[in-house]
Amino acid sequence: MPETLPTRPQTRALTCSFLGSADRLARCPPDDEPEVAFVGRSNAGKSSTLNRLCGRAGGKRALARVSKTPGRTRLINFFAVEGGGRLVDLPGYGFASASKAERDAWNRAIDDYLHERSGLRLVVVVMDARRPLQPMDRAMIEWCMDQDLPVLALLNKADKLKAGARKRMLREVRAEPGGTGAELFSAITGLGVEAVLGTIRGALSSGKLEGAPPVETSEDAAP
Repeated sequence: MPETLPTRPQTRALTCSFLGSADRLARCPPDDEPEVAFVGRSNAGKSSTLNRLCGRAGGKRALARVSKTPGRTRLINFFAVEGGGRLVDLPGYGFASASKAERDAWNRAIDDYLHERSGLRLVVVVMDARRPLQPMDRAMIEWCMDQDLPVLALLNKADKLKAGARKRMLREVRAEPGGTGAELFSAITGLGVEAVLGTIRGALSSGKLEGAPPVETSEDAAP
């Protein structure tokens, strides 16, 4: 099983700033900081989730661009976290209106990042709580577990479910083989923000990495 991450329950949002984008591993920032990567289907609300965690929801200036058209994140986007570490927004999978060649290039970039990035400390798989654990979500979670890499299933849009359905869905996801870590979440209402922030801060708390090679630049209680 993946190692258990420490948590630091805090409601204060992360303070983040845009660092840069890359279309391939060689153009990513130096691999010298702990990183938390966000992945998920193109319609799961990944950008809205990042904005909520970084205190940019509710009409404030967005950190990650939110589009009415799923699949608009087409680069690996890096955000520096005040105090150390980075959040990494990976291209969504599923509905992007792009050519097969473009989709293949994104898949290669994501695959290279996940396999080669030594600073990766946690993968947050953002899912729609109404239809979680789609085949690609399962594949991502299983891969992380095979790599002993901590993974968090973030059940976004939980505000769209009634309380009983939320509890049932959380139990089902947490009962998956391997003991998947999961949290209910809503980028709209802020449900689950405290727990998820605690997990992210715990993942980033390992500090800077030593000797990282340079790269080329160009609820436990459900409601």
